[in-house]
Amino acid sequence: MNASIFRSVCFSALAASGLLLAGCNKESDELSPDRTASAEDYATVEEENVTVSDLTAAAEPADLTTSGSPAVAPDDLRLILPDCATRTYEAAIRTLTLDFGTTNCLDARGIARRGKIVVVFQGERRQAGSSATISLVDYYVNDRRHTGTRILTTLENGSYNLKVQDASVATATGTATWNSERTYTRTAGFGTRTVFDDEYKVTGSGSGVNRKGVAYTVQIEQPLAKVLRRGCARHFVAGTLNITNYKNRSLLLNYDPTGTQACDNIASVTIDGKTRLINLR
Repeated sequence: MNASIFRSVCFSALAASGLLLAGCNKESDELSPDRTASAEDYATVEEENVTVSDLTAAAEPADLTTSGSPAVAPDDLRLILPDCATRTYEAAIRTLTLDFGTTNCLDARGIARRGKIVVVFQGERRQAGSSATISLVDYYVNDRRHTGTRILTTLENGSYNLKVQDASVATATGTATWNSERTYTRTAGFGTRTVFDDEYKVTGSGSGVNRKGVAYTVQIEQPLAKVLRRGCARHFVAGTLNITNYKNRSLLLNYDPTGTQACDNIASVTIDGKTRLINLR
């Protein structure tokens, strides 16, 4: 996710999450650099959390007891794992490795990754109480190093909890750190192999220190609605979250300003009582 005037270059309050303001006005947009940085940094975190979770769900072995077991959702995996990356599974240590290599590997969206995503499974596949611990090994996204541990714990009916611990992302202007915990409650798509019919309600909170050294917290106020069908998966279709800095100044992001839960790129941002529509990238 405070009296200084916004720069005329028209960065949005949540640029890194893929948000662009339609028609910035430096005379009326009052956002401090620390509040903007917190929103941008958290948005970078959120996008990578979603990507890592989707890759893990699609690449998970169909049989945890067999080395080299194929992915549980091979068609989905082909869409999101680039050809320059490799997938291996070792049953003896119940470890899945997605290796993007030591040079940048581009996905279909043009995002460059290198390094490894390493997943260790515990318990029976997709049974309540089972978990997957995800570690990042020399892992870079668009030349920014990402660290931290992510723990996915399976709940009932295809829902899961995602805990992010001691995470960081290094940028040219500083390193952002954070911890968070979210619960993804599945509302559709349980029992099928594809992830592209899944729908979730997301709740939870997080906290961090942005790359400028400013502390902030994030709280989902109204559950975020996630629909994973093609053409809709990149954005939430409803829900609100609040990003608050150490001075107790907040930014409210609303993914459904029209109240229609449309699969579109329209959202709104409210800052100091002023609301405006934004376009999601």
